[in-house]
Amino acid sequence: MTEQLFELPESYLAIIEEAKKVAQQVAPYAHHADEADHFDPNVRQILAESGLCSLTVPKKFGGRFEEVDSLAVTVVREQLAYESAHVDSMFCMQGIGSYALAQAGSPALQEAWLPAVGRLESIAALGLTEPDVGSDLRAITTTIEVEGDLLRINGHKSFITNAGDADFYTMLGKETVGGEIAYSLVLIPASTPGLSVSHPHQIIAPHVLGDVIMKDVMVPSSHRIGEPGKGFNLVLATLSTFRVSVAGAAIGIAQAALDEATKHAAGREQFGVPLARLGGIPAQLANSWAEIEMARALTYRAAAASARDARANLYLSSLAKAGATEMSGRVVDRAVQIMGRFGIVRGSKIERLYREARPLRIYEGATEVIYDSLAKQLVKRVTG
Repeated sequence: MTEQLFELPESYLAIIEEAKKVAQQVAPYAHHADEADHFDPNVRQILAESGLCSLTVPKKFGGRFEEVDSLAVTVVREQLAYESAHVDSMFCMQGIGSYALAQAGSPALQEAWLPAVGRLESIAALGLTEPDVGSDLRAITTTIEVEGDLLRINGHKSFITNAGDADFYTMLGKETVGGEIAYSLVLIPASTPGLSVSHPHQIIAPHVLGDVIMKDVMVPSSHRIGEPGKGFNLVLATLSTFRVSVAGAAIGIAQAALDEATKHAAGREQFGVPLARLGGIPAQLANSWAEIEMARALTYRAAAASARDARANLYLSSLAKAGATEMSGRVVDRAVQIMGRFGIVRGSKIERLYREARPLRIYEGATEVIYDSLAKQLVKRVTG
């Protein structure tokens, strides 16, 4: 992998080295794991034994920082995604699925789940999207009804990462609060009667993914996360903390693709010269390198700012996420072109990277949705 060209505190450099070691250990399993739709046991064991998942929970529950640190999560995802999308997803979803619980869950619920999340003994998931609802979360149809000391949940969540392997789901639903429709979060253990999982979709970059159906699911009212009607605030807090980490994963994928293309271009000759010196290939390699380094600089800046105040710096995280994921798509595409027929061999590393780069432009907010929000902020900044 190309040398890190960014100054970071020693504590983060040590975390990067830990993540690199995990990535190297996972590498022999990556080809199989990255095509799996359930947790690979070898990858899970390696990640669990590394202790890296402790970074996805606050210190009082076994974590390393007082609160989940965006920069730490981001640099880990960069290293893990370089080798395996499977281990990257396994790592980051522990935080994404449990962050609201860490912020607003009852002490009893936190103690029951968060230490196990940090040890990768319990798998977390976040349920937002539905079959007919993506970015417009106010259109969700999942309902939460209060019945004495219980909550009744009915709904259908779709494209939920970790579905089927998760031990609990943080679910967004709508309910009536003070006579108004509002949105709340509820923790539902996977073993709860009435909850079922199906796997109706296969995507271009397979990972643990499925639909979660809830039919008269009943949980104690203590399983509510946060106050009634305050679910969107917790969802936004989750996005504020973890959106920038998607940029880290995108950089890892782009760096892996550039390294593959560079090795190929340096070692293969055409017309008596190495590809790396032929025609437009040097410009493509150099341009890709420049784009990766620019994306890395913005991503690390955004992640450091997010670690200080995630909500206040969501615009930076959004800029980094959109910019890095779009960059990754361009770099991987160039890498395939540089490698020619070797770049389109099914099952090769570069082909896998090509498929893994594409969904990142949709996860955690599609580029177009992010650009729309950023443009509104820009106009407000300029015009007051």
